[in-house]
Amino acid sequence: MDTYDLLKPALFGLPPETAHGMTHRLLRAAQGTIAMQFVRSRYTVTDDRLSVDVLDTEFPNPVGVAAGFDKNAEVPRALASLGFGHVEVGGVTAERQPGNPRPRLFRLREDEALINRMGFNNEGADIVGERLEREAMPNVPVGVNIGKSKSTPLAEAPDDYLYTYERVADAGDYFVVNVSSPNTPGLRELQNREALESILGGLVDAGADPLLVKLSPDLPDPAVEDALSVVDDLGLDGVIATNTTTSRPRSLKSPNRAERGGLSGKPIERIATERIRFVAERTDVPVIGVGGVSDAAGAYEKIRAGASLVQLYTALVYEGPSVAREINEGVLDLLDRDGFRSVEEAIGADL
Repeated sequence: MDTYDLLKPALFGLPPETAHGMTHRLLRAAQGTIAMQFVRSRYTVTDDRLSVDVLDTEFPNPVGVAAGFDKNAEVPRALASLGFGHVEVGGVTAERQPGNPRPRLFRLREDEALINRMGFNNEGADIVGERLEREAMPNVPVGVNIGKSKSTPLAEAPDDYLYTYERVADAGDYFVVNVSSPNTPGLRELQNREALESILGGLVDAGADPLLVKLSPDLPDPAVEDALSVVDDLGLDGVIATNTTTSRPRSLKSPNRAERGGLSGKPIERIATERIRFVAERTDVPVIGVGGVSDAAGAYEKIRAGASLVQLYTALVYEGPSVAREINEGVLDLLDRDGFRSVEEAIGADL
């Protein structure tokens, strides 16, 4: 039993967003202190076999933090000290916005899942952009996830995304267009070909590079293929698969399963892996795999299905701060078992 196992009952006795806020403040206070040097030495797995060279950047290991955990780019160095190979901050919107009314984050303990309807709550592109430029960044890549402001009409979305990108352009190692969150009204309508071409084309013209798009697991296959044709036509650099889902698997046991919002965690692991495989079979750009990653076996399955990198968020809640270390150590064992010399050799092995 580790320290997190002892703290978990107390944290789970608090409302989920309260517990998240406490964790965030603790990381913020410890960031940059000598305590984080100890944390880094305990949780970081250093091994060249884990390194992945993708998006014109070297990632020291394939396990990253998904967007949503650090919306305002306040703790990327602390998260890197927990052994993550990259950190994606945001989603950031052009306007500062409070998000949806509380409660808006729900644990499904029996299912090792979360449902959120946060609504892109963040401090806005001006403040987040200034913070990214002012504060020291970690020694791992930092991505910036960009969303649409709630008050912006869909027809004006291209300018809204462009404004945000211009405020964070100098600080990110890669940029993600989020058109797939279920918690901003109408946002998923922007996954159609015409809207994607307008939004992504404007960012390409503005020099956004590397530029990725994050897709929903709820898109029908033909719509995914349309989105991927836009990715290829515009020369985008990658795809993130997937965001949270509005579907509710019959296997869910928690009383909170009826809450509105996006479902994440173990129940969407299989759905996400299948979507990664679908995307990787249809495009040559790198895929970042998200959805239900909580252990080495699940991360490795996504890598073999075509993911160059994987990300997690919900597993931090259920597994605690050692999750990146445990996944990276386990992936090394799986590479040895299967005779691969590196993660890069294993990417897409099952395609």
